[in-house]
Amino acid sequence: MSWTDAPPASAGPIEKVLYEVKKTIVGQDNLLERLIVALLARGHILVEGVPGLAKTLAVKSLAEAIGGDFHRVQFTPDLVPADIVGTRVYNQQKAEFQVQLGPVFTNLLLADEINRAPAKVQSALLETMQERQVTIGRETHKLPSPFLVMATQNPIENEGVYPLPEAQVDRFMMKVVVGYPSVTEEFVVVERALGRAAAIQKIIDPVTLAALQEEVDKVYVDPSLIEYAVNLAHATRDPARVGLTDLARYVTFGASPRSSISLVLAGRALAYIRGREYVVPEDLADLALDVLRHRLVLSYEALSDEVTPDLIIAKILANLSFPEPAGRGR
Repeated sequence: MSWTDAPPASAGPIEKVLYEVKKTIVGQDNLLERLIVALLARGHILVEGVPGLAKTLAVKSLAEAIGGDFHRVQFTPDLVPADIVGTRVYNQQKAEFQVQLGPVFTNLLLADEINRAPAKVQSALLETMQERQVTIGRETHKLPSPFLVMATQNPIENEGVYPLPEAQVDRFMMKVVVGYPSVTEEFVVVERALGRAAAIQKIIDPVTLAALQEEVDKVYVDPSLIEYAVNLAHATRDPARVGLTDLARYVTFGASPRSSISLVLAGRALAYIRGREYVVPEDLADLALDVLRHRLVLSYEALSDEVTPDLIIAKILANLSFPEPAGRGR
């Protein structure tokens, strides 16, 4: 999907939001689309990419376009959980403790370089993502809605980092890998950097976004597509199910049941973005890599043979037939 400078008159609110974000973001269409999918499906995204690829700018621009709050936390080894969720502070004038809420109380949170923080901080954030609430002392505080976490991790450094445990990274709905821009896109990036940054206009508000989420909940998913998502997840655990016995030695643990749930929920949001009231197999196939790649635990043999999760998932998709009928509605 690509967007020009001006949306057509018939464009819906989501299209208008994407057009607005594209005022500051060059390329990265896949990342922007996945961010919108996560927002509509109430999920979270883990983004992997080298520095300087506009990951922070993308989330900030999206927050401005939807009229939501945006907070950015730079994860470092000296962070403690209270720096993220908040803590109790003693007020000497009132002689009582008062709660000071942390940066997670926002609509869009950028957890920059999450793998630089120790396990306690990672766990605090991931628990917040799952429960959408924080308990400080004896008080429980609900997070605002909508709430999206985009966590980034730098793949080029191994020192001073704390890799996310597989059981925790499973809580991210998708993992998006961001690559370098093309020559043409990078030329536009430099050209824009020479001028004044474009102002992002507020297109919708959080209340409207919540209403859009409810519309996405009504998108029809045929039972055959649910079966397809489940079979895809099972095939990552047992590749022999789809005739790929030779891949079994590369997979230590396959995708969890969260993967099939996330794939269907994300597929429903993607169908809505594409202007349909029903999901088709292509929606699920297009999202399969993003939903599954971070949920596979590969063996040392896979590492030595340079076999990646994307390669395994691609082979499974090629061997797993699309369901019929394709689910065109009730």
